[in-house]
Formats: sequence, structure tokens, C-alpha cells
Amino acid sequence: MKTAISVVVVLLSFFLLAGGVGAQSSERLVEAEVVSVVDEGELISESSRAPFQVLELRTAEGELLELTNGGVPAADAHTYKVGDRVMLSETQVFDESAFAIVDYVRRDGLYVLFGLFALLAVIIGGRWGVASILGMGFSFFVIFSFILPRILSGANPVVVAVLGAALIVPITFYLSHGIQMKTHLAVVGTVVTLIITGLLAETFVNITHLTGFASEEAGFLSSQTEGSVDMKGLLLAGIIISTLGVLDDITVSQASIVRELKRANKKLSFVELFRRAMVVGRDHVASLINTLVLVYAGASLPLLLLFTTSGLSLSQVINFEIVADEIVRTLIGSIGLILAVPITTALAGTAFEKRSA
Repeated sequence: MKTAISVVVVLLSFFLLAGGVGAQSSERLVEAEVVSVVDEGELISESSRAPFQVLELRTAEGELLELTNGGVPAADAHTYKVGDRVMLSETQVFDESAFAIVDYVRRDGLYVLFGLFALLAVIIGGRWGVASILGMGFSFFVIFSFILPRILSGANPVVVAVLGAALIVPITFYLSHGIQMKTHLAVVGTVVTLIITGLLAETFVNITHLTGFASEEAGFLSSQTEGSVDMKGLLLAGIIISTLGVLDDITVSQASIVRELKRANKKLSFVELFRRAMVVGRDHVASLINTLVLVYAGASLPLLLLFTTSGLSLSQVINFEIVADEIVRTLIGSIGLILAVPITTALAGTAFEKRSA
């Protein structure tokens, strides 16, 4: 019962914090439902065709509105139907409210998907699945209540990311894997690897002259915060946090492999423990690196297609900061994973060599 209550508290904290971040914006957003499609068609000119709709909507406060959607050439306008829930932006024009459709309300679908994820985690993972959800909730709590506010206040993003990681690592590791020797070793291995990864990230971000302004979001953020956020530092912080996300798996696995090898054969020396665990670790590294590359490639498919059709050579494409940014992220993250295997294996071999595991 206490565990269930804790899960609810953590999840509520996450959603409240997420809502709080959005609430700081000066733009007012209003939810509404499409009541009827008054008119629809196309505005046709000599050079273009622009679909449009005239919609009647009812806001969450019960106000009825009639808005025109689309009708602008080259605009990527959605086509809405009766019953669709949408987000409206409200601005003041000459002391009157002007509304425009921003997008769909997607929240319900996201809640259902998260519920499915949580249900499967609890059914298949049991109490450790519940603990993992708690750990995930705590990670979001640290990100939204500590990391993001500190960065927005002008603090050094790298320092903030490291301090955030120092909060996230022990809590999430012990929640997910219990208070035991293999978890202690995984925590130490993760911290050591993160320090090395951070140093490498800073070195190669400087060598490749990355500024942190590769994406439109970065430029918009800099404009909104009037340059108070260190964008290069934010890039480094992102690399550290994203690397942390995959280190849990590999450090705990390596510590667990060494422990099980020692349990199977208590006569194994440090050298034998290290050598045998590294056999499994190499397979693990190969799989995770391939996973990282595919994840980044999948997220960047539109960008990759854009450069593929540009007629530029590969050597020219990788010089663009938006591409170099992703390459540095992928390679630094992969190096961190590679280093985590021997570091954690050596720590576990030393710890378990003289123990009965």
C-alpha cells in the first residue's frame, strides 16, 4: 500500500511540475472542442491551392467561437472534424481576445500510453518494476525542480547537470536494484564514467567549435532568456544527462555478471573474473552502441534526408554544426559506454575476489 501511494505521489509531482513549466509562459493556451464544421474548401490562386475550414468551437469555459483554419498557401494546416479537441492560443488585440488553433490536445493518448507502460512494468517487473517507476519519477522530479530552474536562472549548465546526476544516480540505482554490493559498484562505476565522459565532451565540443546553437529551439531559448543561458554549457549538460540514461544498464549488468561468476566458482581470481566478464561486456557494448546509433539516426531522419538530397558530399555534410552536434553526442555517449564496461568490471572484480559473493 505504501509503495502504491509513493508511486502516485511521484507521478503527481511529475505532472504538476511539467504543468508548472508550461505555466510560466506569457502566452495563454485554451482548450476547445470542435462543435461543427461551418464551411470548408480551397482558396485557389494562379500558383497555389490553400485548403481552409471555418470551425465552430466550444472552449473549456463554455464560450462558443468561430475560427478560420488554414487558407494560407504553403501552410501545413491540419484538417479537423467534429469532436476533435484542440489547443487555442489567445492574444490581446486592441483589448479584444484573438484566438488561433495551435494543435490537437494529445494529453489523453499520452496518459493511456503511460498507463500501459506502467501496467506492463508492474506485471512483468513486479516490485522491481514499481521501484523502477519510482526511480523514473524521481529523475523527472530532479530535472524539473532542480536542473531546469537552475539553468534558467543562469547557473553553469555543466555544474548543474553533474549535481543533478549526483542526486539521480544513487536514488534511482538503489530503488531499481536494491541496497547491495553490486549496486554500490554500479554507482561508483557510473560516477567515474560520467566524470571521464564530461571531460571528453568538453574537450571535443571545443575542438569541433560547437556553439550549442545548432537547433531552432536553442536559438529561440536564447532569445527568450535574453542570452542568460550558456548554450555551449547546455549542450555539454545534455550529453552528460543522455549518457547517464544508458549507463545504469551496463554498469549494473557488469557488476552482476562478476558476482554470478564468483558465486559459480569461488576459486576464480581477479584476472579470471575480469577476463570472463569482459567477454559478455563486449557483446553488451556492441549491442548498445548499435542501439545508440539507430536511436539518433531515427530521430534525425528528416535532417538526414534533407542532406541526402542536397548533393553535398559526406565530408561537407558533417561540417554543418547541426550534423556535427549529433555526431559528437553519439560518439561521446558510445565512448562512455565502452569505458563503463572495463571500469565497472575492474571495480567488481576487486570487490568480489575475496568475497563469497
